[in-house]
Amino acid sequence: MSVEMLMPLIFVLPLFAAVLIKLTGNNPNLRETVTLITSVIVFLLLIPLAREVFAGGRPELVLAELLPGMTLKFALEPLGMTFALVAGFLWPITSIYAIGYMRGHHEENQTRFFMFFAIAIAVTQGVAFSGNLLTLFVFYEMLTLSTFPLVTHAGTDKARKAGRVYLGILIGTSIAFLLLALIWTWYLAGTLEFMPGGILDGTASTAILGILLFLFFYGVGKAALMPFHRWLPAAMVAPTPVSALLHAVAVVKAGVFSLLKISLYVFGADTVRELPATDILLYIVAASILLASLVAMTKDNLKARLAYSTVSQLGYITLGALLGATGILGGTLHIVMHAFGKITLFFGAGAILVAAHKTEISQLDGLGRRMPLTFAAFTIGALSIIGLPPLGGMWSKWYLAQATLETGELFLLATLLISSLLNIAYLLPIPLRAFFAKGSEDDSAGIKEAPLCCLIAISITSLMCVVLFFFPQFWYELAAMAVL
Repeated sequence: MSVEMLMPLIFVLPLFAAVLIKLTGNNPNLRETVTLITSVIVFLLLIPLAREVFAGGRPELVLAELLPGMTLKFALEPLGMTFALVAGFLWPITSIYAIGYMRGHHEENQTRFFMFFAIAIAVTQGVAFSGNLLTLFVFYEMLTLSTFPLVTHAGTDKARKAGRVYLGILIGTSIAFLLLALIWTWYLAGTLEFMPGGILDGTASTAILGILLFLFFYGVGKAALMPFHRWLPAAMVAPTPVSALLHAVAVVKAGVFSLLKISLYVFGADTVRELPATDILLYIVAASILLASLVAMTKDNLKARLAYSTVSQLGYITLGALLGATGILGGTLHIVMHAFGKITLFFGAGAILVAAHKTEISQLDGLGRRMPLTFAAFTIGALSIIGLPPLGGMWSKWYLAQATLETGELFLLATLLISSLLNIAYLLPIPLRAFFAKGSEDDSAGIKEAPLCCLIAISITSLMCVVLFFFPQFWYELAAMAVL
């Protein structure tokens, strides 16, 4: 099979698995075997694609020509390969976790959950493989629609309300801003293709291009830039495996990945830096980073605190998209490093819910002595998000800080440093009170670690946070191929 044909195969396999999951729904063991086998196959198929990209290949495949010069197309380059590998690697791990969580928490409609989970992964790979703006827009919208049933999985009034917020903000920003930006780009450039150096340079005044930049950055609502961020905390009503992969990795990362692609291949990194509007947008992003961190500190609900942490961390990648080549390098690395750190934290939150039935941070006193593995992994994930060595989160923050120095944006360097201090303030108290605060023996009686599947998954992701510090070369070289 040609390398080009691997991309549609990787997209179709999870869809085929979704059908099999539906057909085998009455046999949970068989249903989950389908999920695990398909997720592993998808990841293995990504490996030859990665080899091709490292060898300098840029596989392309036109799926359909809608109008002359306007196609749906798969095309792979280093930035898309990074996103595809992260989502592909974490799907089987999250599937293992989901088996333990869904069974341990006695969730209803598990077949529907695994079926839509597979569909969402397929669409996520479609986002990663998008060869032009039109294809990216189509799969971006499909990702919103395919994850809606996961957000509303519980079927409660709260879940349905969260679903309305989710659809309202994401579809609303897409139609009001992103679609307009696409049409305007086509009018100015005569193409929607992704090209090194961008397609908009010299096509309009800096004022017009500045307006376009705002339309794109606010049109990509999945990047959760304030004030269009409320969908993300609202979506935390979903089961924790959804929060973990789709809202710590796939959905939110589809947003910031899109911004990196737009900066690099639509505007061009140099053009973005030269626009006066960029400076305004940088200050807005900095405010979003700090405000989200401050809000996180006020949240007692564990998943709500992690959600606002994600809003803040996405701002790091958005900053990178605006800071030129080194910033895009740091932002691309942060997609990887944040994915492993934050998914570990969400795995921990889910394990606590399944094993101890606790959702509030104020309820965790002394729980670390009952669940030492869970809280040890949580601590590792938290330290990686903070950016401390020897954990992978340090590297992405290093390059983002370097980008602020290269561009002379010392205010943004201060923002990153203050944000890291706030990370410490809202993340470290969680494991500290779990390990060292004195809890009620009655409250913790009978509590033990979460199911084995949950522990396997959280152990792998926390270990990867350490591995990424000592062996970041693969991801650095992949990101560097896109921008340097």
